[in-house]
Amino acid sequence: MPADRPAPTAAFPARRRLYLMRHGSVDYFRPDGTPVPPHTVPLNEAGRAQADAAGAVFAAAGARFDRVVVSGLARTVETAQRVLAAAGQDVAIARDPRLEEIRSGRLDAIAPDQLRAAFTGVFSAAANVESLQFLGGETVGAMMDRCLPAFDELLADPSWTCALCVLHGGINRALLGHALTGGRAFLGRLEQSPACINVLDVGDGDIVVRGTNLAPTQWLHQRERLTTMEKLLAQYLRAGELPV
Repeated sequence: MPADRPAPTAAFPARRRLYLMRHGSVDYFRPDGTPVPPHTVPLNEAGRAQADAAGAVFAAAGARFDRVVVSGLARTVETAQRVLAAAGQDVAIARDPRLEEIRSGRLDAIAPDQLRAAFTGVFSAAANVESLQFLGGETVGAMMDRCLPAFDELLADPSWTCALCVLHGGINRALLGHALTGGRAFLGRLEQSPACINVLDVGDGDIVVRGTNLAPTQWLHQRERLTTMEKLLAQYLRAGELPV
């Protein structure tokens, strides 16, 4: 070290790795337009392939998980199980219901001319988001009240070095907003594709967000122009023969 350069006063922070995923693709509606109960909806064929592809990516990168957390809804459990199987890892899966997706109301209670706003409003608004309801149900603020403490508890737990969380599109937007701002910020316009991977490094009082919405079956999102909620609305409208 040159004589005129001061010696470092502190080491660089030691950061732990957190991989935050969204569950793989599912079919929320049957062909006749009947909604599938959201607690039990399984992955579809595309979702299973996406989860397997994510697991293969982790295996190729040498990622070794010592903590796996899901919301407990079937689609997150199945995604995590397939990711771990494809990655060749056997890790216990913890369930935290505070991390369940923002809860919708009854679709049949929404007027046809309000459907588009009900499906896409939460994920397109730029301000005053916390008071918005998702499909006539839970507000963004209520969702954040339950999911942010769960996230903070996970970050404060020093017992893990590399964690995998498999959660949901709405929840992930809240957690990523919290990671980026240090406070309450819901990033509705930050798309979360099925089985996408977000990469966070967690230090002592800081978080580095290294990557967001990395989709293992199409890294460049080359086949996408619609958001997840726009596609879900289109599926519901076709099945129910409702006006767009």
